[in-house]
Amino acid sequence: MKPLRSFLAIGLMAALPAFAATTTASKTTKEAAPAPVARGMALLSGKAMAAHDQFLSSDLLEGRGPGTRGDEIAQQYIAAQFEAYGLQPAGDGGTYYQNVPLLGIATDRDKSSLSFTKNGATIAGPLHFGDQIVGQNQTQTESDTLDSDLVFVGHGVVAPEYQWDDYKGLDTHGKTLVMLVDDPPANAQEPDLFKGKTRTYYGRWTYKYEIGTAKNATGVILIHTTPAAGYGWNVVSNSWGGENSFMKNKPGAPALHFAGWMTEEVARQLFKAAGQDLDALTQQAASRTFKPVPLGVKLTGTMTSKLRSFNTSNVVAKLEGSDPKLRGEAILYSAHHDHLGIGPADKSGDTIYNGALDNASGCAILMEMARVWTRMPAPKRSVYFAAVAAEEQGLIGSAFLAQNPPLPSGRIALGMNYDMIPELGRVRDVNMNGIERTTFYPTAQRITKALGLTIIPDPEPEQGHYYRSDHFSFGKVGIPAFTVDPGQDVVGKPAGFGAAWSKEFRADHYHQPSDQFDPKWDWSEAVQMGELGIWMGWDAANAATMPNWKSGDEFRAARDRATAAAK
Repeated sequence: MKPLRSFLAIGLMAALPAFAATTTASKTTKEAAPAPVARGMALLSGKAMAAHDQFLSSDLLEGRGPGTRGDEIAQQYIAAQFEAYGLQPAGDGGTYYQNVPLLGIATDRDKSSLSFTKNGATIAGPLHFGDQIVGQNQTQTESDTLDSDLVFVGHGVVAPEYQWDDYKGLDTHGKTLVMLVDDPPANAQEPDLFKGKTRTYYGRWTYKYEIGTAKNATGVILIHTTPAAGYGWNVVSNSWGGENSFMKNKPGAPALHFAGWMTEEVARQLFKAAGQDLDALTQQAASRTFKPVPLGVKLTGTMTSKLRSFNTSNVVAKLEGSDPKLRGEAILYSAHHDHLGIGPADKSGDTIYNGALDNASGCAILMEMARVWTRMPAPKRSVYFAAVAAEEQGLIGSAFLAQNPPLPSGRIALGMNYDMIPELGRVRDVNMNGIERTTFYPTAQRITKALGLTIIPDPEPEQGHYYRSDHFSFGKVGIPAFTVDPGQDVVGKPAGFGAAWSKEFRADHYHQPSDQFDPKWDWSEAVQMGELGIWMGWDAANAATMPNWKSGDEFRAARDRATAAAK
């Protein structure tokens, strides 16, 4: 693809000087910051960010679903901005695009039919896709027949570091595993079991499918509850209501014939018909002594899928460092450009999932920081900017970039991700979940203090945020990475305002067509997060040594291996 030299791309650049005066940096902050950082912070424009967001989340782009016309326009728009700023291409073959080949799978709900049967009799079904059950056939075939015994495996977790195994030697081959979402809960005797209230990766739905696949199960069905999932059934139904994207399976690799969710109501009906009590088994699953429970019920029926091979792209650019000895190392900024595309209609009949906050807002900050960096003196290390693809499909674009980086991952000093920035106005705090686990933490504390910000712990640790955004892909290959997420203490608003907004957004707008651009948004919050990103990036790009994960962290070994390989 060639950069889109549209009126919007060129017009925005022409208008930017008028925006340059827009900044929220205080006099104190400018005096405390290094001169190049102060210069950059003064150039950050909330109006420019708003213009980017308004275009990326417009109906013209049809929700930026991966492999669609709208998402291709988004990629070309972002590449055009990078080129206009003077950044070098860092994608494939001297372009700004890193090709990410995918397979789209959409369950044909009219032709698919699933039921729970016992002794040949239907006890629930055919189940209604969307209202009662959602899921897909991950074998990447157009049709499949299911006739599989159901086994309840508690949380479905194997965690040697916690001496935890929910399978106890169960032969999972050919079985469909019914699992609870979330981690096994902590208790009075072990308050830090699975990090207490903080969700670990074991509690994520992605892990549940991964362990089921690794164990060569036929299927995995998760029992949805809003407290365990962290969002309502409508989010699950919308997210799984259309096409989902996957990397193509390697020949002979195991794959789930059904990976899905069912509502709590259906689960209770199933367990009752099986002669079991869901609440009692949930309590049993909280113990290491739990053993799998065959339900004496089968998942039967057919799955029909529509398959589509397509390509999407990560959009990647770089600013070369000034030090010949260090320009082969870098810092990395990222944000995902995709959203859900066109899906089920909401109550108003709207079918376009615009994704204005999730994540046109992050892309807007990414592009504005890219512009500002080109107007600052170059740091010693290089600076990379990546608008990654298919985040909503399971962090696919960032995972592809992490496995195929433009330079060895052991030479990437720091990763800073931006994902869904509320535009509520200036804040007093910021959450950078995971930064406290890195050696960069003291630097971040010093910078946030100078900016009048306080680093707070994740206000929703039970949501497992660290494992839900693109920084996780980079962390897995060892890069110290985190998402810059504004806190909830909003200047000029009453206590609890930010928390109430977050709760309302998750219930009424998250992954719904109503996540739309609002011209009344206050972009000073985004400017603050851009200021913080630039200052932290400047320090990391000029530091004598690169940051690392602290000793004992789950990603430290990957970092040490990557660093050794990069030498």
